[in-house]
Amino acid sequence: MNGVEGYMYPNEIRLYWSVLIVLYPYITGLVAGAFILASLVRIFNVKEVAPTYRLALLTALSFLIVAPLPLQLHLGHPERSPEMYFTPHATSAMAMFGYVYLWYLMAVLVFEIWLDYRHDIVLMSQSTTGLKRLIYKVMTLGSTNVSERALAIDERAGWIVTLIGIPSAFILHGYVGFIFGSIKANPWWNSPLMPVVFIFSAMVSGIAGVMLLYMLITKLRKLPIDMPCVDTIAKYLFYIFIIDFSIEMLDLIHRIYEADESFRSISFMVHTKLYFSQIVLQIYIGTFIPLFLLALVQVKKLSAGVRKVSYVVSACLIEAAVLSMRWNVVIGGQLFSKSFLGYTTYKMSLVTHEGFLMAVFLTILPLGILWVLVKLLPPWHDKAVGEIHAVSATVR
Repeated sequence: MNGVEGYMYPNEIRLYWSVLIVLYPYITGLVAGAFILASLVRIFNVKEVAPTYRLALLTALSFLIVAPLPLQLHLGHPERSPEMYFTPHATSAMAMFGYVYLWYLMAVLVFEIWLDYRHDIVLMSQSTTGLKRLIYKVMTLGSTNVSERALAIDERAGWIVTLIGIPSAFILHGYVGFIFGSIKANPWWNSPLMPVVFIFSAMVSGIAGVMLLYMLITKLRKLPIDMPCVDTIAKYLFYIFIIDFSIEMLDLIHRIYEADESFRSISFMVHTKLYFSQIVLQIYIGTFIPLFLLALVQVKKLSAGVRKVSYVVSACLIEAAVLSMRWNVVIGGQLFSKSFLGYTTYKMSLVTHEGFLMAVFLTILPLGILWVLVKLLPPWHDKAVGEIHAVSATVR
């Protein structure tokens, strides 16, 4: 009973949703945001951000592969999870999410990446040797036609898949917000704006993450950063961040104005147990500072070096703010009793399967997968890829 204050129902003393459930909506948010950034190029024809198009797709795929792992580790019997695909339960939001995940992974993201890379995959299957040649041959799926007509069909099909993928990305992460927003027994989550807040915060975190990865990878490759590209990304990030912040403030104002029987407990939580994570980290540090830096870049003619520093700092603080928001929703929503008369605490373990080290591992794992994907499917047209295209053109 250490850390429990006031009157708590017996089933509320222990928090059943741990840090892994915090990580789950954060990872899926990065997926949705990265895909939205990629769609700016193909659907909305924003040519300035084209250097990040393929990187955004590979980033979305790497994080999407890891997205269900926090849920699997949280389950008591993860080996039973495939049963939900064979015995669908239409009235269970969590069970139906498995179909949403498979649709987005296989029918949208993987298919779009294959269509976009098919030309390069065919060329690399002809120019490489050994194991890589075998891998690329398997990845062609027997389709080796790289004529102009075939590539035009790929481009058209890719455009259609991306168009379908935009609402699919919204559904993917909006579904997470829907799960929380539909749990009416908890007043912290019971808000019709919850899915909308999750969607826009996902867009913000994904766009900021891809921008940060692009700048880091370009720096590691010792190449100049395409400033028109990152300037355009930062502009869209600034606009979407304003919308996200406005919606969250609208939700807050609505709660304050409504002031139902749970308001006193929620207000107590915000001013005590969640003061640092919500007020200090999420709002002051993770929202006001990035908004100020991004706004300053928009209105002032700053040097390229100052803009780079502003973008890196803003992206890092935004990621911290979104992760903090997920923490406040998942953990904060469980810290007070439904009786509104008691409060509990959450102590994160270190080395258990739902502990801190596992959360860090699951956060880093998508970056390792991304490294493999980048090696296998380079998202840039560097010298080696250019030589492959030149050899192919000579043969034809």
